[in-house]
Amino acid sequence: MTTPQIPPEESLIEYPCDFPIKVMGLHDEAYIDQIVALVVAHAPEFDAGRHLVRRPSSSGKYIGLTLTVRATSREQLDTIYRAVTGHPQTKYVL
Repeated sequence: MTTPQIPPEESLIEYPCDFPIKVMGLHDEAYIDQIVALVVAHAPEFDAGRHLVRRPSSSGKYIGLTLTVRATSREQLDTIYRAVTGHPQTKYVL
């Protein structure tokens, strides 16, 4: 499946911008560290200490993460989404 190409002049997002990425997966510290590493690989300035919010599910089985990155382009965001979505413990990415 290919993603439709949106010309920059038609994008609703102006770059650079702070962009929240919401990830839901199994609640495991190693998983969280791996997701942060995937984001840092594509957004080296990402600081988990300042821009990572964790929300465990009521049962504690899952964790919701909000990672706010300084997005510089649509391509960068697409790459981050593909990397995070490809993790086997990831259930959803918004």
